[in-house]
Amino acid sequence: MAPLVAEKPERAAIRSKAKEPVAPANGAIPPLESGDRLSRAEFERRYKAHPEILKAELIEGVVYVASPVRVRKHGSPHSKIIIWLGLYMESTPNVEIADNATLRLDLDNEPQPDVSMWIEGGNAFVDEDDYLRGAPDLLVEVAASSAALDLTAKFQAYRRNGVTEYLVLLPHEQEVRWYSFADGETVQIQPDADGVLRSRVFPGLHLQPALFWQGELGSVLDVLRQGLATPEHAAFVERMRAGNLNG
Repeated sequence: MAPLVAEKPERAAIRSKAKEPVAPANGAIPPLESGDRLSRAEFERRYKAHPEILKAELIEGVVYVASPVRVRKHGSPHSKIIIWLGLYMESTPNVEIADNATLRLDLDNEPQPDVSMWIEGGNAFVDEDDYLRGAPDLLVEVAASSAALDLTAKFQAYRRNGVTEYLVLLPHEQEVRWYSFADGETVQIQPDADGVLRSRVFPGLHLQPALFWQGELGSVLDVLRQGLATPEHAAFVERMRAGNLNG
């Protein structure tokens, strides 16, 4: 698995010159607004003070407050991918998933990925504040289109911080883009002869995009079960049980 990427000195220098927002004279904590440029600490302070904001993210130092979520363009594919990953988690020891959990990625980035999956004892962990920290092995986002934040600034932040794989669902285009960031390379995982995408970090995690977009969840899970029945997944299960995270 890819190690966490150290922050470049010039980025730290730029951030050290940034000024914190001036507090209002009445002491009120301002709400989060899309486009605000904040430190992670100030972002968290404002987020906690305004529980009416259901989802906000800090990406490359810029605040993004989520818009209302549509069913067919987000809620439905999101729920189906959770079911798919949940089956894999239940079949594989030491693998955890989280739905819409805050991720303390670095000092400029605190996203709230649609789904995070990681190996316990690896590069990601739950910190003392019950937030996910570090670089999860797989992040999943449902993106409105190929021009969305998920494939621009988030993509760069995830890759730079050592996330191993990144799966993006594009309901408008009805595409699935699955990227591997391992070993310092960015590779878009290509389907096999049967149109199946296969994770490089989680053996047996197989997805058939055509079936997914056709709404055939049962068939999607059947493809996954075939992956779970492979010798590669069996060997991975044994490594996880033995605590051997690096194979």
